[in-house]
Amino acid sequence: MIATARPAPRKVTKRPATGRRIDREGHEQMVLIRWLNGEQRRGKQVGVLLEDVTYHVPNGGQRNKKTAADLKAQGVRAGVSDLVIASARGGWHGLYLEFKAAPPHDAALAGSQREWLARMEARGYLAVLAKGVEEAKAVLIAYADWPATQVVGCPESMPHGSAWRRIAAE
Repeated sequence: MIATARPAPRKVTKRPATGRRIDREGHEQMVLIRWLNGEQRRGKQVGVLLEDVTYHVPNGGQRNKKTAADLKAQGVRAGVSDLVIASARGGWHGLYLEFKAAPPHDAALAGSQREWLARMEARGYLAVLAKGVEEAKAVLIAYADWPATQVVGCPESMPHGSAWRRIAAE
């Protein structure tokens, strides 16, 4: 009988937890949009006036270099606010809402986001930073309470890109 060397027993090592990063901002923003949808279904002013004209700009997220380059070539801009409310109220053309998770989970406002907010206000849009669902709700409720912005005079007519009107009429 020939003795064979037995391998040494393997050391059991505990792997560090590689938990996924929790997207608190994304989750809170989903709660806000669900609330706005519910307000619309309940016939509340904020929902009726703003739910169908509120949309998210998916500017963030991890992307490979080619996709990032393609998106930049298509017009993606750093700092664009998370939510756009395409309703002119209170003398403003619309609302750009930069959404952050509620403290203590809020992220810092990036320089590009601060610049975007300032640029939008300079062009006649209300620009707001809301930290958390409750602050964002308060912003939307207050904005919906403002009177619709009145256009003075007759707006210009665009001769290009109006084919959708003819197609809809057919």
